Amino acid sequence: MTPGALRTYLHDHIPLSRAMAVEVVEASATHVLLEAPLAPNINMHGTMFGGSSATLALLAAWSVMHLKLEAERIASQLVIHRTAMEYLLPVTGLAQASAHLDEVGWPNFLQTFHRRGRARLTIASELLFEGNIAGRITGEFVAISEA
Repeated sequence: MTPGALRTYLHDHIPLSRAMAVEVVEASATHVLLEAPLAPNINMHGTMFGGSSATLALLAAWSVMHLKLEAERIASQLVIHRTAMEYLLPVTGLAQASAHLDEVGWPNFLQTFHRRGRARLTIASELLFEGNIAGRITGEFVAISEA
């Protein structure tokens, strides 16, 4: 899926991403890089609202998992089971979120998915501002077979 196609998918299926003005910079089955401007996500302190920061990072993690499942032609519903966000620095401008799929856990994920019709995988995403890590999110995602 191209960055433009992922942007359209997110805006059509997760309307909050449109309201946040999320853009897709990079999109592959192993790495996703998203960004969002401050203006639609600002809080009363002039920084990015914590909920927007967490959502941007979560969208990056969800997207890389979604693209991996799509690349492997695995028909499933992908949902978040658990998440934890750590805020490290305030964001006062354009924020990015970068998520990489850790291939180490993928074989076990596939084996469980094919055996049980559902499986979990943990994905981490970093919130970036001006080249610094402003936050980290860890999400446990569950893919549920559509078959």
